[in-house]
Amino acid sequence: MARLKTHDEALRLRLLHRAAATVFDRGTAALSLRQLAADVKTSTTAVYSLFGNKAGLLRSLYEEAARLFVARLAAIRPTDDPAGDVIRLGLVYREYAIANPHLYAILFSDRSVQCPSEAESKSERPREAIETYRPLVDAVRRGQQAGQFSPESDPEVIALSVWGTAHGLVSLVLSGNEPPGLAVADCYERALGVLVAGWRVSEGKVQGFADVP
Repeated sequence: MARLKTHDEALRLRLLHRAAATVFDRGTAALSLRQLAADVKTSTTAVYSLFGNKAGLLRSLYEEAARLFVARLAAIRPTDDPAGDVIRLGLVYREYAIANPHLYAILFSDRSVQCPSEAESKSERPREAIETYRPLVDAVRRGQQAGQFSPESDPEVIALSVWGTAHGLVSLVLSGNEPPGLAVADCYERALGVLVAGWRVSEGKVQGFADVP
């Protein structure tokens, strides 16, 4: 009989999701490979075999969070309305965050997971971080080519303003800091729409926020 494969992808994913929950709740300092193995009912040997060490586990954790996020963004197929695509990407951003708060925190809030060593923290942004941002920048560039956004504006600046708005509103939800009686869900899409409208080209010039009805 063939030997059973115990250190498989299913075990790897269980370890990653459990590690994400631990980091989200108590930070990277609380992440113990021995305790993680016990929580998932496997051996520390399995953890070391799959990830090498704690730094390898944290790196894999970040990569998995980015992979799932990029896959969600990729589900938004480009249309002939790039400005609308920008808003749709923002909606998927929120959906991912609400559905996967632990992974979202790993991806956008915990720098120690993105760069577990001091040397890495001083280097360029991880490749995965660029991949999470690229679909939004690409949509803005298509909008410029379609005449929806000013070609003189930096597409990354437009994308950053959308990302910052989405991140800020989502963070209010995940941190439980929505104002009493108000819900981000009630204004999220409209806020993105107003922001996108503020970057649109109107009558040969960039429409400013003061011009938005």
